[in-house]
Amino acid sequence: MTGETEHEQLDDRARALLKTLVERYIHDGQPVGSRLLARSSGLQVSAATVRNVMADLEDMGFVASPHTSAGRIPTVRGYRLFVDALLAPEPLAERELDDIEQQLRTHVRDGDDVLASASRLLSSLSDMTGIVTVPRTDTASLRQIEFLPLSDRRVLAILVINQREVQNRILQTERDYSRRELERAAAILNERYAGKPLLQIRRALMRDMHEAQDDVNQGLLNALNIAQSAFGGSTADRGDYRMAGESNLMGFPEFAEVDRLRRLFDAFERKRDLLSLFDDCLSADGVRIFIGDESGYRVLDECSVVSAAYTVDGDVVGTLGVIGPTRMAYNRIIPLVDATASLLGTALKRAN
Repeated sequence: MTGETEHEQLDDRARALLKTLVERYIHDGQPVGSRLLARSSGLQVSAATVRNVMADLEDMGFVASPHTSAGRIPTVRGYRLFVDALLAPEPLAERELDDIEQQLRTHVRDGDDVLASASRLLSSLSDMTGIVTVPRTDTASLRQIEFLPLSDRRVLAILVINQREVQNRILQTERDYSRRELERAAAILNERYAGKPLLQIRRALMRDMHEAQDDVNQGLLNALNIAQSAFGGSTADRGDYRMAGESNLMGFPEFAEVDRLRRLFDAFERKRDLLSLFDDCLSADGVRIFIGDESGYRVLDECSVVSAAYTVDGDVVGTLGVIGPTRMAYNRIIPLVDATASLLGTALKRAN
């Protein structure tokens, strides 16, 4: 059942009270009692009426009653309905957008600096944890490749990706290659693969290697042998990210339990699960939000992840986001993530 359908099941009074409860809980971090709800909602209703509505919302799974309090708190289902149907995000002011853009391009030497700067920005502006995945090079295309001989059976591969990005990789080869052999290999590879996506090139290498062996084409075999090392993958291909503000989470009572915080930090260090989660966002339009157990990873059951994909030259190459407690100011975090994703691609192009 979608949040919108559930939203339609509630009358105006129930929607207003649920919205007020979520907003109060996000702000105060304490269960919200019926009297406070009655005063804060702006509705002309008694505390008794509020209690009846809250009982209905609890039966529907939108709120819960902690054992130690007479007040109520939102559940994951309640947060989801709030985010999908009741929330009105606050667009960032022009000054804030200008500040983000300025910080992404100030004192930045290269693309990795931009990524680190973006994660720090997300962290500092949200007071939570900011994360930016490294651009996936398998979505990029090869423009040109060159090889230079080094000592001890090593070769320097120079790859020009898309229009401007240059990657240098030192390859360990099975034998020494002369400069002329390397020039010939580069010419063959440029003729066959220039303009094609890197992921497609990797898939084609095995097929072409088999065909070259059948034809006993030694020049092509040499080129393909070297190419397998050159296109064998990089840190970005395996997956990586830049993270900032992990310690910010220690300030939230939701993470006061040491074991819970340790498991979360272990997940940050391990990276695999978070990268899988953020990879799921590559094909999503706009901002995507995982609340509590919606992420599918138990370590994030007390967290929300607000994420968005970012593009370079119109191609989606990575994602960024904010990780914090489910009790986060979604009306502020959603436009922050959206704006940073929009500005990051331009900053990366400028840095490369």
